[in-house]
Amino acid sequence: MAELNRTYLFAPGNHARKVEKVFDSGCDVVILDLEDAVAVAEKASTRAVIVQALKKPRQCRGYVRVNAIDTSFCFDDIEATVGPWLDGVCLPKVESAADLLRADWLISNLERRVGLPEASIDLLPIIETAKGMGAIREITIGTKRLKRVCFGAGDYTRDLGLIWTFEEKELAAARAELVLASRIAEIEPPIDTVFIHIRENTVFSESTKLGREFGFQGKLCIHPDQVSIANDIYTPTHDDVIWATKIIASFKQAEADGSASIQVDGYFVDYPIVEKAQRIIDIADAIASQA
Repeated sequence: MAELNRTYLFAPGNHARKVEKVFDSGCDVVILDLEDAVAVAEKASTRAVIVQALKKPRQCRGYVRVNAIDTSFCFDDIEATVGPWLDGVCLPKVESAADLLRADWLISNLERRVGLPEASIDLLPIIETAKGMGAIREITIGTKRLKRVCFGAGDYTRDLGLIWTFEEKELAAARAELVLASRIAEIEPPIDTVFIHIRENTVFSESTKLGREFGFQGKLCIHPDQVSIANDIYTPTHDDVIWATKIIASFKQAEADGSASIQVDGYFVDYPIVEKAQRIIDIADAIASQA
């Protein structure tokens, strides 16, 4: 059964009350933060807090966002948090395939140390600088551990001097390149950027819809109120499932009759359309299995 990747919710690892509540938010993945949300003086002590939180029973996957690979914190962040309680490491500000390989090497050695299967822990890079975007096609083929990448527009717009508008036209080229690079590398579609205006739910919804239209499979979230909105947008509707089921069934019959291109209710259908329909069914099935 496919993993759900509609919503990734950040929470500061050193905020006990938020950590306690975040796993009940309905998101698919919780990312407990050791980077931007945690003061330098608290980074070391927060590692143990995160591990204890991840050891508790939960309904969703649990990741940790470590500090960037070029900081003095990254090695200790990964070493302290990797274990059977962890589902993934979120690595910020990735700017080269070498950055990814360094983290992968460390995680691989720690997996062996604690007796975990090889590549059992995800490695999720955030692409959020000009250098990272420029190297994205090398990054996406950097390691077999990599399943998907995500986009961080906050640092990206800062790095390039862009004005981050509600319409997000300035992000179009970056979004398109991330989706294209992911497809070329034959990894999963990427996860879209956070939206920092936490009281603008209508605009957040439009941002999430835009990401889906561009080909992303989910959204990074920074507030629990954003989770249900993004989940709804990335969840196939009842009509979507009916349409997909009809496409697959009609094409299967046509294929048995020797045809690989048909029309269904005036809609041209061939193998790519059937593959798209199957993705809808797979997501719907994964959601149903977790209900």
